[in-house]
Parts: sequence; structure tokens; C-alpha cells
Amino acid sequence: MHSSSAMEQAAVVPEPPAEVNSALSEEKTAEKEAPETGKRKSEEPHEAEGKERGKRRRGGGGKNLRRGERYIPPPQKRNPGVSFSQEHFDETSYYFEGGLRKVCPYFFDFKTYCKGRWIGKTLLEVFKSEFRTESIEYYEKAVKEGRIRLNETPVEDLSVVLRNNDLMKNTVHRHEPPVVCTPLEILADDGEVLVVNKPASIPVHPCGRFRHNTVIFILGKERGISELHTVHRLDRLTSGVLLFARTLETSKKLDQLVRDRQLEKEYVCRVEGEFPEGELICEEPILVVSFKIGLCRVDPKGKECRTVFQRLSFNGKTSVVRCLPLTGRTHQIRVHLQYLGFPIINDPIYGSSAWGPQRGKGGLVEKSNEELLQALVEEHRSQESLQMLDIPDDVIVIGKELEEVKASGKADELEGTSEPNTSKEINHTQTDTQVPTSSEMVNPGCTDINPKSTPLTSPTNSNGSQTEATDSTPKTPLGTRDHLCRECKLVRLDPTEKELVMYLHALRYKGPDFEYSTSLPDWAKEDWVEAD
Repeated sequence: MHSSSAMEQAAVVPEPPAEVNSALSEEKTAEKEAPETGKRKSEEPHEAEGKERGKRRRGGGGKNLRRGERYIPPPQKRNPGVSFSQEHFDETSYYFEGGLRKVCPYFFDFKTYCKGRWIGKTLLEVFKSEFRTESIEYYEKAVKEGRIRLNETPVEDLSVVLRNNDLMKNTVHRHEPPVVCTPLEILADDGEVLVVNKPASIPVHPCGRFRHNTVIFILGKERGISELHTVHRLDRLTSGVLLFARTLETSKKLDQLVRDRQLEKEYVCRVEGEFPEGELICEEPILVVSFKIGLCRVDPKGKECRTVFQRLSFNGKTSVVRCLPLTGRTHQIRVHLQYLGFPIINDPIYGSSAWGPQRGKGGLVEKSNEELLQALVEEHRSQESLQMLDIPDDVIVIGKELEEVKASGKADELEGTSEPNTSKEINHTQTDTQVPTSSEMVNPGCTDINPKSTPLTSPTNSNGSQTEATDSTPKTPLGTRDHLCRECKLVRLDPTEKELVMYLHALRYKGPDFEYSTSLPDWAKEDWVEAD
């Protein structure tokens, strides 16, 4: 989203959610203590000016400060707990329209500590070099309205020089993409493990442009379920069995099962073409080349992988395939099927022609990692479907200005290892980006509300009751309107099924003493007919 990009890209550096609450409480404590701890005799009005000259003053934390120097509180201790609470769930509400779950736009604070490469630079320099999705004029207006803050103090102008441990906050008007309105089905909940059947299109936890339209938030808002620990993840477009641990002890036990490969996983997918009969095993190594969009490829430098495939049916055009991933690499099933020449239907990455004429079959890709990423961006840009890639704005900049980004020292973010992210921390600080397309139209509506004085309210249901509109014509989003938000001036066309559902489903998860499964999705049944 355009107006949400001011410091959201910086927020990809993990900041555990529990830290946010503790940070606020500790900062308030520091503010109360400051008058006592920061006062010295040399600062009394009656003291001679000569005595004060050359001496240092003490800041809120008792640190000696030079004249004119800003006090920067120390970084807060991290709390690894998962702490989304009702306060977070109440930030906004859902409404249902055209078969989609939508989120009313809302104001939100993105937070990040100063990066090492920003130290000694002004905010103006950082915005110019790293946050180019908005104009300098936008940031100047945001500063005037007190939306950009350092250590809880509103920034007066963009010439302020950043220091180590500066806590930066940016208030943005946030718009989330819609997801399918299919309810979350609870498969099991015994007090130790919660198992749900995740619909396609819904991310597991807050990430990128998604916060409330995630499994974690839907469970919290509609079921009153919180303090969950992630055991594994499913891609946003993938559906199926999803496990959460209710306690830290259970989380550690399940995590050990995953690491010891004692968790048997079975997936089902529908692929293009006639998949060979019988059992087929793929053992090609996989390398993650961009964590920004989770881009992977078969590469000799990658980690060892093993996936067993078996065809279940063929309808003359597409095949339903059973998949048993014996290792747990990022996008393992999708990459191996692409390598075999049978990409999953509606896979926006591994079914893309950006890989070349063979679309990556046999690992034949005559492009560097950077060129491949750029080709993916350009293909989806031309098709007005960039949202399918979940690409942050800085990656789009990389695609358009690769050499410039390399020179700025950010190119290393394109490269990664093939190790998946195993962190169980669910973050508040996420990126939130959106790219305009020619299919967007001017949004004439929304109520103009000032984020500093008026709370967000909306006449919608967040308890699961779905009041759908019969008309699929794009409507003006419910909620607030922000005069600085470019997204408020647009109405986006609703996404199609192809953009929301990839034909990959987690069918069964089995451990030494448990097994959870779902029924086959409709598209995996033999009598399924693809809609025109």
C-alpha cells in the first residue's frame, strides 16, 4: 500500500510482538523518572553560565549528554513470547462482500530500530535512498502531522540525524488485501494442540500487507483463541492441515519431531499435463535465492531434498498428484514439480514463463538470480498481478534499478541459504506494500478521519457472521479515509479465484501418536471440471 510504505520496509527486521508492550511500558517509566534522574545542580537557573559551559548533562537514563545531543533510550529486552491480545484484535473489523473477507482500513504504527547503515544519516537521506515508494513531499507532510517519531518524540523535520538504538515509528493508514471468506474449520483442539483446515489465500501470521486477514488474527478475533505457537507454516496460497501448539512445552516437542523428521506429511495437488503413472522420486537440491518473495530454484549448491510423487488421476488435461515431502525445504513440492515439468496450476512463481521457454523444467534457467527476480516482477507487472507475488516495494525497486541497489549495499538481501525460517516468533513489525495498476479506479468515498484525534470505527461484523453483497462490483472500502493515503483514492478490482487459490493442499500430518487430516478439496476429486 502506498501510504503505508514510509518505514514499513524497515520493519522486516524481527521485533517480537511482546516487546512492543514492554517497550511502551518501560518508555513511560523512563519518562516519569526523567525529571529526577536527569537533573543536576549545574542546570539550575541560578547557576552561572560559565560553570555550565563544557560540562555534560544527564539524559533520561542517567547518561552524560553533550549540549544539543538527543537522549536515546537503550533498546528494550526481547521477550520471545507470542502476545497478540484483544487490544490488537480490536484495531479494526472485517466485512464480507462478493465471497471475500475484507478488512476495514485502519491506522497502524510500524516500528523499527535504526539500521547500522543509517547511523549518522539524516531521515531525509534514508527516505531518499531506501523508501522511494513515497515522495519527499509525503514524508514532509507526515512529519508536520506528527506521524513520524523517534523514541516516542514527534520528528520536527527530516534533517534529524539518526543514532544507534533510535526507535523509529511511522503511523500509516493501512489497507489489507481481501482473502476468501471460507470459515476456518477446527479439526482438533485438546488444550495442547490446535489444528485447523486453512483456506487458500490466508497467510498463517502477520506478514507483508497482511495482519488481520491472517489465521492468527481470525482465530483471535472470531474464536477468542490467542497465545498460539506456530509448529509449521503453509504458503499463503496453500490450503490444508495447519498445526499450532497451545503451550511452549508442546511447541518444543512438536518442533523436535519436525527436526527429527518424525512428522509424516502428505499433500495433494493438481498439475499441468499428464503426470507419469507409478511412483516418482525427485532428489534435486534446492537453494533459496530470495527470501523477499520466497524464490527458490534447483541448484547444486542447495540443500539435499527428497520428494515422493504418485499420480492419483488424469482428466485428459491435468493430473492430481499425491506428494510426500521427506525433507522440509522452502517450496520443496512446488520446485520439484517445476523441475519435473509439471508445475502446479495457479502457481504464480513456479508456473511463470519468466523462467524461460521450458519454465524451469530440468533446471534449465539461463538467468542469474537477480535477472530471474526481475523477470518475475516484470511479467506480473505487465499482467497487473504483482499482488500474487507478495512483493515488497523495495524488491520492485531492485527489479527496476538493480545496479543502484547493489551499490547501496542492499543486494545481499537477494541472496540466502536454503534453510527455511524456523522462528516461532510472530511479529508486529512487518512490511506493508502495494503497487498500483491501471485497473485501479478513483475511490470517491470513505470518511475523512484524523488518526491523532479520532478512533477507527466501522459498522461491520468481526464475529464470523457473514453478510455478503450480491453484487460483485468493487465497493468503497468501509472504515476511515486518510487524506495522505493514496490507497484511499483507489478502488481495486476484487481478485479472481486464480489469484487466491493455488491447487496445493496439505492433506495429512501424522506423528508417532497422532494423525490429523482433511477431506479432499473439490479440485482434487476425479469428477472435478475446471470452470471456464
